[in-house]
Amino acid sequence: MRWFYNILFNIGFVLGAPFYLLKMVRRGNWEDGFGQRFGKYDHRLKQALTNRHVVWLHAVSVGEVNLCTQLIRALEPRIPHHKIVVSTTTSTGMAELEKHLPSHVSRIYYPIDRRKHVQRAMGTINPEAVVLVEAEIWPIFLWALQRRGIPHFLVNARLSERSYRGYRRFGFLFRPLFAGFDGVGAQNPSDAARLVELGCRPEAVRVVGSLKFDAARLDERKLVDIDALLAQLGVPADALVLVGGSTHAGEEAILADIASRLRARFPKLFLVLVPRHHERGREVGDMLASRGVRFAYRTEVTPRMQRRGDDLQCLLVNTTGELRFFYARADLVFVGKSLTAEGGQNPIEPAALGKPVVFGPNMQNFPQIVPQFVDRKGAVQVADAAELERTVERLLADPAERLALGQRGQAVVSANQGSLEKTVEMILERIAPGR
Repeated sequence: MRWFYNILFNIGFVLGAPFYLLKMVRRGNWEDGFGQRFGKYDHRLKQALTNRHVVWLHAVSVGEVNLCTQLIRALEPRIPHHKIVVSTTTSTGMAELEKHLPSHVSRIYYPIDRRKHVQRAMGTINPEAVVLVEAEIWPIFLWALQRRGIPHFLVNARLSERSYRGYRRFGFLFRPLFAGFDGVGAQNPSDAARLVELGCRPEAVRVVGSLKFDAARLDERKLVDIDALLAQLGVPADALVLVGGSTHAGEEAILADIASRLRARFPKLFLVLVPRHHERGREVGDMLASRGVRFAYRTEVTPRMQRRGDDLQCLLVNTTGELRFFYARADLVFVGKSLTAEGGQNPIEPAALGKPVVFGPNMQNFPQIVPQFVDRKGAVQVADAAELERTVERLLADPAERLALGQRGQAVVSANQGSLEKTVEMILERIAPGR
């Protein structure tokens, strides 16, 4: 079985390497830490880990990193004699780790799932425990943990229908891997049952809820003064701000067209577009220019920039890690990847801020979360672009309805918090018994 996986992985690695390298180049900063992907670490990391009890957490990309940082903040004070190492797969994830975690938390790139790379990484880091945050299941990495008897956990676990079918189809490979987890924090009973069916030991699985509700913290240090930034652009203080968060291809054009038409009724309407992948900034900018939208790139706005007075209509955010701060200024939020793409992005963050939230029909990544918002009237789900425009117009015209919608959404978030402490307790029971 293992030799079969190794052959398939190596074939896929060779065929897919050019695509992934191009993707890394497009995202930028791909050279930094490139060797770490092959398990090669510098002497500073090795020195920092010498004679230390190491707990290794892994967060694939930006979404998981946000959860991971909250988990580290809750876990670290409870294990003061342990050294925490956190890994990620993407350069955008690494940028978020560097921005939000203190320097004493070591940050690395996750090794490619080939035996020699994984062995090299394990030999350097020598973890006493590993925590995977919503991570993919990489067989060689998990086999290495099982062979060494290292406790490992899967937290904030959820299964899309596609993942569930795939793991079932290749059960001969994945069942022993799922069985090896010492603790699994499932988001809901349905996922818990599926995880047991896929091989997880029933006693290892706990329903703890979604960490996303706890990760929507309101006490994070304000890194960007959005009011001052918009003032530099000449945006009136009483402007109505519509934020399109984590948008995907096609959604920016829909929002731009809606905003253009609605300015006849709301002349102070200002649009903020935050594409999910910042490297699409130029593509989205070309689209806005072709429509005659007067816009500025976020990267053009610097502290020394002179105040603009050219009646801008839109800000295109081509940076990472700032969406939360734009949500805080929004009068209305559209959550992307829900209208022209499938899966959806996280609606919890703007809802936690008390903002009125709208999203499209495609929110498959949040099957347990979205119904709570919709059923309790804490968000509005629209069927298509036409309904989105009608909904945006109605909400912009009714401040009281926007306020009530935001308050109901905030109540949904509050009612679901508490999973972070349950997750920490699950981990501590194994790595720090009798504390």
